[in-house]
Amino acid sequence: MSNYLSATVTSVHHWNDSLFTFRTTRDPGLRFVNGQFVMIGIEVAGKPLMRAYSIASANYEDHLEFFSIKVPEGSLTSRLQHLQPGDPLFISRKPTGTLVLRDLKPGRRLFMFATGTGLAPFMSLIHDPETYEQFEKVILVHGVRRANELAYHDYIEQDLKDHAYLGEQIRQQLVYYPTVTREAFRNEGRLTDLVDSGKLFADLNEPPLDPVTDRGMICGSAAMLKDTAAMLDKYGLKISPHSGVAGDYVIERSFVG
Repeated sequence: MSNYLSATVTSVHHWNDSLFTFRTTRDPGLRFVNGQFVMIGIEVAGKPLMRAYSIASANYEDHLEFFSIKVPEGSLTSRLQHLQPGDPLFISRKPTGTLVLRDLKPGRRLFMFATGTGLAPFMSLIHDPETYEQFEKVILVHGVRRANELAYHDYIEQDLKDHAYLGEQIRQQLVYYPTVTREAFRNEGRLTDLVDSGKLFADLNEPPLDPVTDRGMICGSAAMLKDTAAMLDKYGLKISPHSGVAGDYVIERSFVG
């Protein structure tokens, strides 16, 4: 187990029957860049059972937060959904990932496209002062099937604007656009359809995508990554080819099969 750090669950919040958030202690030696992920897990039959999770908390906070789906037949998630404060976890020592600001070219607007639990790394990034220093406007688009899957909705719309250090920047620069596909909601439709139809921009009173000024980050299912990347390609944005080389947009390559 020397490859892993020990952590203890400090709190668990169930958003609905399929989504939950949990916090853990953070080893003082763990350093990460906002947007990265770690492997987390538990011991099963004497061996660590691990899975990749994006870190939802910011890198300056003294705890770690993770956002997870509940999969009844999942080897790990079927167990993690029953976590209680005080339970032990393993966390990998070396965070990694390609969904990071340093791999984006300079720009004016940053679009964060997320579906489901793909919101997690963006929760870290919208708490990052560097995000607001690099971009004049940050547009977070979160797509889900049903409204009760909009985890963090109230926090982003209300509490985050009163953040002790970033509140003013967040109120001026962060735009949050939640959208639902399978029931009535104030915003309805798939992310790609909302962009292609122009509805997203009309709703926000913003101009369409411009590869000269706009940058993007994408996190969601494999199908969502493929569709959204193809959409950005169509509008003339170029993906970061690999870590360390800046592009117009980035995706989490490690989760793509």
